Amino acid sequence: MPFVKEKFTVPKKMPAFLFIMRTFNFTQGQAQRVLAKGRLLIDGISIFNTGESIKGEVEVVYFKPDSKGHRPLFQNKDFMVFEKFSGVLVHPNTMATPYSLLDEIRTIAGDSANAVHRIDMETSGLLLASKYKKAESYLKSSFEKRTITKSYLAWVDGKLTNPFSVSEPIKINNDYSQTKHKVFISPEGKASHTDFIPLEYDEGLDATLVACYPHTGRTHQIRVHLFHVKHPILGDPIYGCTFQDSNDYLEEILSPEERLVKTGATRLMLHAQSLRFPYGANYHIESKIDFSSMKNLICDKNIRVFNCL
Repeated sequence: MPFVKEKFTVPKKMPAFLFIMRTFNFTQGQAQRVLAKGRLLIDGISIFNTGESIKGEVEVVYFKPDSKGHRPLFQNKDFMVFEKFSGVLVHPNTMATPYSLLDEIRTIAGDSANAVHRIDMETSGLLLASKYKKAESYLKSSFEKRTITKSYLAWVDGKLTNPFSVSEPIKINNDYSQTKHKVFISPEGKASHTDFIPLEYDEGLDATLVACYPHTGRTHQIRVHLFHVKHPILGDPIYGCTFQDSNDYLEEILSPEERLVKTGATRLMLHAQSLRFPYGANYHIESKIDFSSMKNLICDKNIRVFNCL
């Protein structure tokens, strides 16, 4: 379990934040975040006042990485690039999350290492992580400035033959009573643009492999843009099926067999294929996973059902 609760003895009176800094080799900001989250306890009660003096026995809840031996595809002294597998979270979403890629990131580079962007749990492919805070700030800024470019591969429902682009604005959904979509197309949304190039069509599956080039970084951008043009990504349990099926998936009561038929695949068929960015030198890193061959995960076209199109 990555989050553990451990007992410590504070030998002499000192501010709580200073104890956290010294014990875990944290910056003051990191120590204050630990306290703000209530992870320092005395007699089972959380201490939130960062300047409060403490002494004696305390407990601290902290992230203790538990590696499964997943090594980065590429690394240097400043950053790492991992091949993330479908079904693995980038960060733990609760303190009970048993494993995430953060376990590997911090096992290799310590407590200051971090992922610098996110990809959905079911999306596979390249994930960029920094080894220390200065590199993290630089790389996150590069994403904001769009000097880091990404490409994806997706297996989608139906036949596509010509390159196309989608520039529909995307808005965050604040009402899940009618749809489980996290975002949707709206003139009130933020500007969004994705280029798509069809690469391969499988007639037996009625599925097309598409290269996707997002020029903006909106939540679920590729997924909602492909859904908008009525070629949803196969296996998408949110944008490729009914409200009820989406709800059943989120409630974890949609069986694997139902999911295969109702979404078209056993997982979201989206893969982060490449990263290009300047960092001293110009880096171009390609995934080594043969995503095109994963079409064996796609449901036969005569069986699968898309009820929402």
